[in-house]
Amino acid sequence: MKQIVIAIISIAVVTITLLVDESASFVLKHQPPHTHHHKNIIRNDRSTIMTMMSALSSPPAVPVDKVIVLEDAEAVGQAIRDIVTEAAKKAIEERGYFALAIPGGSILKMLSGDIPNKEEWTTRTIIAYVNHKCVPMNNIELATHAKAKQLFLDSWGVEDYDDDEIDDGLNVLVLDGTNDGIQEATSYETKLKLLSIDKLPIDTTTGLPIFDLALIGVGDDGHIGSLYPNREEVLVGSADGSTTRSCPWVLPVEMKEPPSITLSLPVMQNARQIVVAACGVSDKYPQGKSAGMKRAVSSTDETLQTFPAVGLRESATWVMDKAAASALGEEYNN
Repeated sequence: MKQIVIAIISIAVVTITLLVDESASFVLKHQPPHTHHHKNIIRNDRSTIMTMMSALSSPPAVPVDKVIVLEDAEAVGQAIRDIVTEAAKKAIEERGYFALAIPGGSILKMLSGDIPNKEEWTTRTIIAYVNHKCVPMNNIELATHAKAKQLFLDSWGVEDYDDDEIDDGLNVLVLDGTNDGIQEATSYETKLKLLSIDKLPIDTTTGLPIFDLALIGVGDDGHIGSLYPNREEVLVGSADGSTTRSCPWVLPVEMKEPPSITLSLPVMQNARQIVVAACGVSDKYPQGKSAGMKRAVSSTDETLQTFPAVGLRESATWVMDKAAASALGEEYNN
């Protein structure tokens, strides 16, 4: 029996080591050219393997006080708009600007609701996308930016930021509009790094950007941004042996056509405030996102690889309607 256990452990260590090599090589391959000198990211030592094992284990469940359960989708949308307003006012009071990261999907609809006196903060706001398809920015079918403009950005007074100096007003960092995932990821990271620290602060310890607020949605398969299960991107900076200072801020994801770009998990985790929102029911899904929220919040057998949303368990506040929370148990629904 002892020999069997030893054999299983040995196989696990070899498997993890191979995953470390593969994921670290992915980082090196897709980093912007100016970061290629960080070749020490491939560190096949014991500490790297232990980090990998930790990342591939199930993290603790989300604390009960970090889960907010509201009546319905309308209430969740209102809560998200209130959170954005409060975070914006706080950031602008402290340093003059508000840095917001937003995804696509249902959160865009939440932001389209009424926000009283929004002009008090939208004129000092910088918006970046958590993820975005590599398509022209006016593609209303595929471009999150085009959808966001139609739903709320135009009414907020948006100005697209490309390579020019950001002026006062609502500025949104947009992609170049090509179908080249690697080029778009490199370009988008460069645009983020060109922002002054009053607009997008930098963590002096990790070297990562600090968004004042990152809004995150969760797919049925657990993806956050464009970090999908059973892919190497979700491990970058978390379990690939790289240091946070060598971790890319933006990754290409060439899983589908067209490809996408996404903020890396360490960048999402480094936001000052992270809010995951889930709500809504349909005839097909009368319990909404309940199955996914159970896996994301409290299941004991989910890992970064099986359900990437668990990577936000220790850092995010989770806001959902009763339908989405219905499978979580009484402790989360009281």
